[in-house]
Amino acid sequence: MALDATPLLGVRTGVGRFCLGALEALGRRPDLETSAFAVSWRRRDRLGPLLPPGIDLHQRAMPARPLQWAWRHGGRPPAEWFVGAVDVVHGTNFVVPPTRRAARVVTVHDLTVVRFPELCDAASLAFPDLVRRAVRDGAWVHTPSRFVAGEVVEAFDADPERVRAVHHGIAGVPALSGPVPLRLPPGTDRYILALGTVEPRKDYPGLVRAFELVAADRPDLALVIVGADGWGAGALTSVLARSPVRGRIVRAGYLAETDLAAVLSGSALLAYPSIYEGFGFPPLEAMAAGVPVVATAAGAVAEVAGDAAVLVAPGDHDALATALADVLDNGDHRRRLVDAGRRHAATYTWEAAAAGLASLYADAGAAR
Repeated sequence: MALDATPLLGVRTGVGRFCLGALEALGRRPDLETSAFAVSWRRRDRLGPLLPPGIDLHQRAMPARPLQWAWRHGGRPPAEWFVGAVDVVHGTNFVVPPTRRAARVVTVHDLTVVRFPELCDAASLAFPDLVRRAVRDGAWVHTPSRFVAGEVVEAFDADPERVRAVHHGIAGVPALSGPVPLRLPPGTDRYILALGTVEPRKDYPGLVRAFELVAADRPDLALVIVGADGWGAGALTSVLARSPVRGRIVRAGYLAETDLAAVLSGSALLAYPSIYEGFGFPPLEAMAAGVPVVATAAGAVAEVAGDAAVLVAPGDHDALATALADVLDNGDHRRRLVDAGRRHAATYTWEAAAAGLASLYADAGAAR
């Protein structure tokens, strides 16, 4: 089996975390021979050191732009030209290369581009046609939630038997040492954390408005937003410039894994105010770290978070503010959330995810 590990290159987003976690667990399975490849010309030599034990790297150079153009317009050349003879090729980020004989699996992380195209950049708007073509040509679809699986069946008229929901796992919480690598604004000593790339579907401007309500009578409270700037980050910048509490809001940018773990563990709670999600790593990672979660019931969040988080309607900033205040002020409520969260997060393992993917690969391979 050959898996597209291109998302491991560059800044590690949620797709990159999926690739790494899946590869680590797949590499430990004795029933699979798993290799990785990168659709990249300049960065292909960087992939090898990033791969976990048990994962092979055998590929010819794959120049991204000409190959993606050729795959969109002619369905050639086949993946086997670059990765050799394999039973299954897994495209991990909405695109799966054409093949000569191998079965094809494509991961569809969410359908933001279908449900909310106004929230997407130009590159993402090409995804529906790519997925539609793959489904039409017989590819199997992996999704990280049952919610997205249902959307794929509806949006692309896909065969439900070929659309498989396999939840992602989460890694263990890293051991922490030393102080939290974060400078809070003067006069504050606790903070609400928001975690994720700054892009429109995360609704950080709405979170700022909710924080303004919560912060009004809690002068010791700050808001920390961790995540690289993505498309549409200017909207957050504009809202912050006008906010009466902008001096208590920190944009920490992208953090390395150990720093991120420390900032997460030190937070009073995690706020996850998304408009739409296909899975959602941050709530589970917060639960594993013993941090209570307040989120919106957007997309797959309710499925993934279960009853271990406080959920409010997307876009209801008043309800979000009320929920944040309740968790901050109600100690018993907070402790119940922490206990429930730890138990819930422990059920999301990469071993379980790898077992689900291995079953999907077996079924796809048998149906060739």
